[in-house]
Amino acid sequence: MKLRPAHGFVILVFLTSAFSAKAEKADREKPTNVEANRMTSDEARRISIFEGNVVFTKGTVTVRAERIVVRQDADGFQYASASGAPVRFRQKGDPVGGQEGVWIDGEALRVEIDEKNERIELHENARITRDKDEVRGSYILYDQRSEFFSVSSAKGAPASSPGERVRAVIQPKKPAAKP
Repeated sequence: MKLRPAHGFVILVFLTSAFSAKAEKADREKPTNVEANRMTSDEARRISIFEGNVVFTKGTVTVRAERIVVRQDADGFQYASASGAPVRFRQKGDPVGGQEGVWIDGEALRVEIDEKNERIELHENARITRDKDEVRGSYILYDQRSEFFSVSSAKGAPASSPGERVRAVIQPKKPAAKP
């Protein structure tokens, strides 16, 4: 592989859009910072690999992984696979209804990001916490287009399959203050 730091850095900017769909709008204007022990990029194969204590930050978005592989298809869409023990991400959402934006934290052993279909998949020991609400399962799918998410005990597992169960903690919501 040819080492091409500038190319790999530009490709990694894609992660910002993937992880910041509901992040603060101001994050889009912030610089992207990436730290890793190693980085390789092969322009012919359109693939960049960041390895060893990878830390990606842009505004309020932070992603930590042991390895992030980013590839680009012929149409320019990018796909990333982050792995770690676990992969962790954190971002702050936009303020809603006069209330300050809430923090979203997530983790899994592997995170797959599909820019073309605007989907994020968390595999193995997956967890997402938003404010004080939390969902856990072996697999979490988040569709950014529809803001739909699904949690299951395993990818593709029917609801009746035995084994690990999905867990959710949903805090009571206070009614909106009346003027």
